[in-house]
Amino acid sequence: MILRNVTEEDLPIFFEHQRDPEALRMAAFSSRERDAFMTHWRTTVLRPENVSRTIVMNGVVVGNIGSWEQESMRLVGYWIGREHWGQGIATRALSAFLALEPVRPLHAWVALHNLASIRVLEKCGFRTMLKEEPQHPDGVAEVLMRLEATQDANP
Repeated sequence: MILRNVTEEDLPIFFEHQRDPEALRMAAFSSRERDAFMTHWRTTVLRPENVSRTIVMNGVVVGNIGSWEQESMRLVGYWIGREHWGQGIATRALSAFLALEPVRPLHAWVALHNLASIRVLEKCGFRTMLKEEPQHPDGVAEVLMRLEATQDANP
């Protein structure tokens, strides 16, 4: 598995990943239409102050991972194409990404029902800071997880 800089050719693959209904349910996320998605990536995600990487496994783009500033916190997020779930890719990608992103503390919001993602974050040293009551119109509760500078990952 490698993490490399995002290219323009990666964006259509990321777009298809974020259209998957099961992935959307797990992430408690709404899919964007193609033009909105491409504009969001080109103008927001790929800003120089953000760290964005493509996750490649055996020469195949399997997802993306990145960090950004939001509400005075440095956040991390990742998206793995559903056909690649259950292979340990998220844990390996996050572990590798943490070496690229030196900012601590680092935070992640995750849907409370997304036990697999919570486990990935825990394996990489994140700890639950806050369980938030449902904020989404569909009643999804979220957990804020945090990685301190002194916590070590155990993937």
